[in-house]
Amino acid sequence: MTATINLENHPCFNVKVKGQFGRVHLPVAPKCNIQCNYCNRKYDCVNESRPGVTSTILSPAQAAVYMEKVLEKEPRISVAGIAGPGDPFANPEETLGTMRLLREKFPDLILCLATNGLNLKPEYIDEIAEIGVSHVTVTINAIDPEITRKVYRWVRHEKSVYQGLKGAKLLLERQLEAVKGLKAAGITVKINCIVMPGINDHHVVEVAKAMAELGADLFNAMAMYPTAETPFEGLTEPDAIMMAKIRKECEEYLPQMRHCTRCRADAVGLLGADQSEEFHGCLIACSKKVIPIEEKERPYVAVATVEGILVNQHLGQVDQFQIWQKTDQGFTLVEERLAPDRGSGFERWQKVANMLKDCRAILASSIGDNPKEILTKCGVLPVEMSGFIETGLQAVYEGSDLSKLKGKRQVAAGKVGECTGSGLGCG
Repeated sequence: MTATINLENHPCFNVKVKGQFGRVHLPVAPKCNIQCNYCNRKYDCVNESRPGVTSTILSPAQAAVYMEKVLEKEPRISVAGIAGPGDPFANPEETLGTMRLLREKFPDLILCLATNGLNLKPEYIDEIAEIGVSHVTVTINAIDPEITRKVYRWVRHEKSVYQGLKGAKLLLERQLEAVKGLKAAGITVKINCIVMPGINDHHVVEVAKAMAELGADLFNAMAMYPTAETPFEGLTEPDAIMMAKIRKECEEYLPQMRHCTRCRADAVGLLGADQSEEFHGCLIACSKKVIPIEEKERPYVAVATVEGILVNQHLGQVDQFQIWQKTDQGFTLVEERLAPDRGSGFERWQKVANMLKDCRAILASSIGDNPKEILTKCGVLPVEMSGFIETGLQAVYEGSDLSKLKGKRQVAAGKVGECTGSGLGCG
């Protein structure tokens, strides 16, 4: 960790600096591994301020560019965090990739994460400690599984989904281990506990007591926000009297955070003086950009084309890719590469990603969800578009808005209906 980082300048953990320093939440983690009965994660809701809400999703590279632009306009930002809109460790590659980039590019930033703790494995704790993530918030709503089971509809761990008491016990076990591991790694830990009247309001002080015993540093009793289209939409939001009483009781065990603003997953600015609306246009613009990659790392772009002029093939129909490169004389066709055989599902897309590891993007008229996910994780940007190859190449190499390229999906080869688009065999 860089010696110039002043950890006292985290406004969420230190109320004394909340009017002097701000934070930015980078929405790079869309997937979640639990379903809370109070949570409805809607995107594109710029006027609503609550956890789980964001206007868009950023890739790690886009997040780094957005961070740079935010700091240019608001140098009082001292903290960069990831708080969703899902869970950071349901999206470990994106989360850790973002943290690494930020530490490299902005060594003086305080880095933090907010998680439910379910997938905060020891190896992830070791890695974030090495990167220099100094603050982690874990949301723990109960330490009694019988209460926990009322809060969550399901818990997904690895490839299995658990409900009821079994899911509650698993979640609690992983959360307690996460807090222990974080403290053993020397990381400052804040516990968020959502106060839900009739569900856990009588139990919050027990959570605070148990977390104090584990060495947590700060406790944030948060009033539940009744959200439409959730099982708890009919619950009454805790009033100020209830919250004051709960915080006073919890304060016997842990210092209390009383200045929480229930931030969005893309919040930016000072606490109490949020600038999310001001930065909204910048956030959206960054989410649409292809971030240029160093020429020596990924100099090429792969193209799905029938005749070499238009991008007009579904990824699943490709038998060979054209590989293009930008030169001083313009765009040049470098070679053609045979695609892996069709019909092998995920294995095929992993082979495609491996054979295109020197490509920064792939252009195709349509790309299924499964290949999109695999290609993205391997650093190959999937771009759906219709039109001239040169138009797509220019947009990729210049980092232009790719959303303008996308046209109606086409079937460029074979019969209509030949490809289902399932991603399991043909794309």
